[in-house]
Amino acid sequence: MKKLFVIFGNPVSHSKSPLMHNFTLKGLGINGCYGRYLLKNGDSLREKFFELDLSGANITVPYKEEAFRACDELDEFAKKIGAVNTIVRRGDKLYGYNTDALGFLKAISEFKNIKRVLFLGAGGTAKATSRILKDRGFEVEILNRSEGRLKDFKDEFKTYTFDTFKSKKNYDLVVNMTSAGLSDNSLPAPIEILEGVLEGIKGAVDVIYGKETPFLKLAKSKGIKTKDGEDMLIYQGVIAFQYFIDESLDFELIEKFMRKAFK
Repeated sequence: MKKLFVIFGNPVSHSKSPLMHNFTLKGLGINGCYGRYLLKNGDSLREKFFELDLSGANITVPYKEEAFRACDELDEFAKKIGAVNTIVRRGDKLYGYNTDALGFLKAISEFKNIKRVLFLGAGGTAKATSRILKDRGFEVEILNRSEGRLKDFKDEFKTYTFDTFKSKKNYDLVVNMTSAGLSDNSLPAPIEILEGVLEGIKGAVDVIYGKETPFLKLAKSKGIKTKDGEDMLIYQGVIAFQYFIDESLDFELIEKFMRKAFK
């Protein structure tokens, strides 16, 4: 029986996940297909999952918290952070996982001697990655446009809004966790804030992939080493694929097939 998978999100037309997973399904000889689904309302995610008769799904912005609520069972890490990006169906139950964090951790491993990290944005991806970085001994601070989403971070992290932030120049890594620059030329924070936080850093990362965002261009103009979200996407995709099909599948083999989507 053919397995069907999708990525839910809004926007979702830019997503490389279908290519990555379809190359891998074909390469491994698995009878399956992976598509995109533009979800207008996150509260309908569970209903759509069953309506489409899916075996599994990935979830991108802005529905990772809704995906968390749609699941019957959650792994410990997803439970801890309240955000899910991978759902697997087993019988009539939905099992939720978060593969963003491990994907991100592997993707930034090329930056050496990183201790202090500033996240721009406080969405579902930031929830997952801030937690795993903290667990691994990094100091993480969160800067977001407004106060609303910061409430999920306040107990464990230093948090700021654009209005309360005082320019700091002692970060090692600055990461854009927002969608700023995905479909426009906007920056994730006011230029005067970015000018300050980028000074003297070792690296700038954007979770957006497939284009050099205005944030990365700004960092590059200052001679800073930059990295887009391609590796993070691939690594989290490999882990998601293992959950979808078989956790014992070889990581490097899946990665090899998934990288074809970017050639």
